[in-house]
Amino acid sequence: MPNRLLAPPNSLRQVDAIAKVPGIDVLFCGPFDLGNNIGHPILDGTMHEELKEAIAKIQQVAKANQKGSGIYAISGDQAREYADQGFQMVSVATDATLLAASMQSALTTAKGSYVHSALAMAKGAFRSQ
Repeated sequence: MPNRLLAPPNSLRQVDAIAKVPGIDVLFCGPFDLGNNIGHPILDGTMHEELKEAIAKIQQVAKANQKGSGIYAISGDQAREYADQGFQMVSVATDATLLAASMQSALTTAKGSYVHSALAMAKGAFRSQ
């Protein structure tokens, strides 16, 4: 299933033409790159209205041309919103969010609970040698 990632600077202006290319089955949107390229980067998780409109345009053009549409999401909640808007291929997280969550989970496990730390101290595990 050939697809086209719509993030490069000219992609949004050419989305109608891209959708008409034979063999392109899916228009895939990268919101972070797209936002940067149209001058509205995603900052602190907030999307500018023009970026939201650009994302909606990509989905609408895909639908009008009987193409699939896909998009990256940063959470399960956002993925559900995009699916509800009609996107058929939706990621549920980005590599950056998954990596951060995984590292935090591993660090929390490695540190243990306060109870674990208190028991270890009581057993002398933290005495200097």
